[in-house]
Amino acid sequence: MPLTTLLRDQRGATAIEYGLIAALISLACIIAFQSLGLNLETIFTTINDALNR
Repeated sequence: MPLTTLLRDQRGATAIEYGLIAALISLACIIAFQSLGLNLETIFTTINDALNR
């Protein structure tokens, strides 16, 4: 396959775009879960304390 054919082929570009989108969504989820993690820990601790009374 000639080099010019490979350079014009855009099938791989779509896969890379989907990969980048998935990576950005994953990063956003990780950041959101980390920021909510501390709040969830406090909530579950409060529930646990209330149940143990």
